[in-house]
Amino acid sequence: MSEIPVVGLREPCPCGSGKRYKACHGKARNRDAVAHVTRPFEGLASECDWVAFREIVPAATAPLTLRDGTDRRVILTTVLPLAWPALVRDNGDVYLALQVTTGSGDASRDAADALLRALESEPGTPVPPVGLPGPGPRLQDLVADVRLEVTIHDDFDYWMADEASADAPGVRDSLERANSKVMPTVRLQSVDSAYWVRMGDKVFLRWVRPEPEEKLLDAIARLHAAGDSALPGVPSRFIGSFRADGLLVPVWELTDGSAAAETEAAAVDFGARLAAALEVAEPLTSQERRARAGLQNRQVTLR
Repeated sequence: MSEIPVVGLREPCPCGSGKRYKACHGKARNRDAVAHVTRPFEGLASECDWVAFREIVPAATAPLTLRDGTDRRVILTTVLPLAWPALVRDNGDVYLALQVTTGSGDASRDAADALLRALESEPGTPVPPVGLPGPGPRLQDLVADVRLEVTIHDDFDYWMADEASADAPGVRDSLERANSKVMPTVRLQSVDSAYWVRMGDKVFLRWVRPEPEEKLLDAIARLHAAGDSALPGVPSRFIGSFRADGLLVPVWELTDGSAAAETEAAAVDFGARLAAALEVAEPLTSQERRARAGLQNRQVTLR
């Protein structure tokens, strides 16, 4: 297939079949482009935070290091104005967003395509969505194996760091809409990839976990059946989990509205409980199986 040139979807296929490209070799290319990847960020350092950036964090940034050794400054972010996949600042810095409105079945390939286009763009240029990217490198091929250093922002004012982005049509309206919807969020410091968030008058802790889903569900079911699924030391209740980019995200409601700092020790203690439960090899008891079934029934899948 690599020997067949890529042409417009409605043009005759270069293979000489007499069919349009979209019905011939373009069909296979399109199928490859949209093939679903269950864990698109698997293999990247801080996979759980990559998932959080795409699915649950409103405003955050983290510097990236490119595998090719260049010193080009690339910053991962959650979202950009007008849902741009990427933006090149006036000074040449590249901002790469994960929360985009369109894409293939592989978020890593989509982001890699946007990054490559940004690296070839002029300073002060937004990188718009262009449809399915087709086969090509993924983030795992472009980004060095370095853990993310996450910075949470209270708003999206960092979008306005230079005049080019600030003056682009629609950007200020986009900023106003985005800032009106920002939920106060804190990334806990004592454990990995746990995010405290205030939603209206309620407070939650959402913790992206790296373990295989079936094993993690067994461990949480053991704790839930024993009455140990709440966060120790703070008034809370475990309310379920959701699946995002192939990982499970357990969620607790902090029933008294505890602040993020008050949740740090509780997260450490629960992490130790969970680690012990993950080590248990015995089959689930009947009570634990019922607890697991209840947990699974409350699951939702974001992507």
